[in-house]
Amino acid sequence: MHIAIAGNIGSGKTTLTNLLVRHYGWEPRFEAVDYNPYLEDYYADIARWSFALEIYFLKQRFRDLLDIAKAQNTIIQDRSIYEGVYVFTANNHAMGNLSDRDFQTYMELFESMLYVIKNPDLMIYLRASVPHLVQNIQKRGRDYEQTIPLDYLRNLNERYEDFIFNKYKGRLLVIDADPIDFEHNPKEFASIIDKIDRTLFGLFKD
Repeated sequence: MHIAIAGNIGSGKTTLTNLLVRHYGWEPRFEAVDYNPYLEDYYADIARWSFALEIYFLKQRFRDLLDIAKAQNTIIQDRSIYEGVYVFTANNHAMGNLSDRDFQTYMELFESMLYVIKNPDLMIYLRASVPHLVQNIQKRGRDYEQTIPLDYLRNLNERYEDFIFNKYKGRLLVIDADPIDFEHNPKEFASIIDKIDRTLFGLFKD
């Protein structure tokens, strides 16, 4: 089984992934944020490094999906290939950071990948407001994230909403992250577990 955690920068994807790994015993697959050789350059000069960054992420996510497809156990993935395409890369193109030529090349590569990949068994979307994202970004203290423009986060949020509610066709669970603290409040984490069990296994039905 394949579970994906979707959400904007700072929404709590990695935290939730780790908690679900401990609860269910699932195998985690994390995005190579700290090891991406383009990421720091990207935040310093978005227009210059967008194409290289997006191609790197696409390559990594596709390779992960090939491995996940062969796995015998349940995999939980921190961010999916779909949001990388329809949220982050589409946003960079709309902002003028990717040329039409580069974006067309990128999309043709992704469309070729669609022949061999499938939707996760469940996508969990952590829905968060920009103030909530900023608070989490500041709290975790990654230097290269501290200069992310607010408009950039807002644009990503708008594209997430469009992707999740208008484009994505797979099984979906939406978690509103703003009013809860699933990291420190066991009852609120248990509520998420109930929703996952209900969605995946039909348990705890009203």
